[in-house]
Amino acid sequence: MSFFELDGLTKRFGGLVAVDDLSLSVDRGEIVGLIGPNGSGKSTVFNCTMSRYTVSDGSIHFDGDEITDLKTHEVVENGLARVSQESNPIDAMTVGANIKLFTLPNSVTSIRGGASDDEIFNYAARLDLEDKLHEQPDELPHADVRRLEVAKALATDPEMMLLDEPFAGMNQQEIDGLVEKFEELRDAGMTMIVVDHNMGGLMRLVDRVVVIHNGTKIAAGDPEAIAENDQVRRAYLGSSEAM
Repeated sequence: MSFFELDGLTKRFGGLVAVDDLSLSVDRGEIVGLIGPNGSGKSTVFNCTMSRYTVSDGSIHFDGDEITDLKTHEVVENGLARVSQESNPIDAMTVGANIKLFTLPNSVTSIRGGASDDEIFNYAARLDLEDKLHEQPDELPHADVRRLEVAKALATDPEMMLLDEPFAGMNQQEIDGLVEKFEELRDAGMTMIVVDHNMGGLMRLVDRVVVIHNGTKIAAGDPEAIAENDQVRRAYLGSSEAM
């Protein structure tokens, strides 16, 4: 069994099938891109994985265990974290306090307390935010706010991250810098699935790409093969023009 597996994942909203019998696997240490046109079901896949949505059919396995019916905090405790496409720091708290919030226990019976100042510094340093720990999030440039979202996810000590539009609103230099940070995380053992509409940043980063359209997988392969795939081009553009 792979490190992470979706087996026949299906999610229905009434008569709408948002994700339709989707199967994919991710090996430990791999970075997989999940792409598709708007409304293709990418965020729904992430919401099902993190138990924000209940699964209509199929199963989800992570590191040998089935996590399909776990609560969200249990999924996180098992080692999965998500970076949402919407940045949502608490502006009344410093950058460091925002990161620390994600190290606090989920219940009074938990034996795990909040991280130390040194640990918070290290989480921030992995995203080049160590000099901004005492600033407020609304004082940061947009790219640093996105990096803060990643640092918050890292603070849960995940083995795998789901990255939802991590490059949103960034310029090319900022994207290149964040790609380097993700590559460093992968070198340290992190597994990732990345959803993003910036094909340049995503294709440079990932080892493999899975393409979904109308909730169904239509292609999978390395970035070069996907970029040349006529079915993928038609799904995006309605023609076989280059992506």
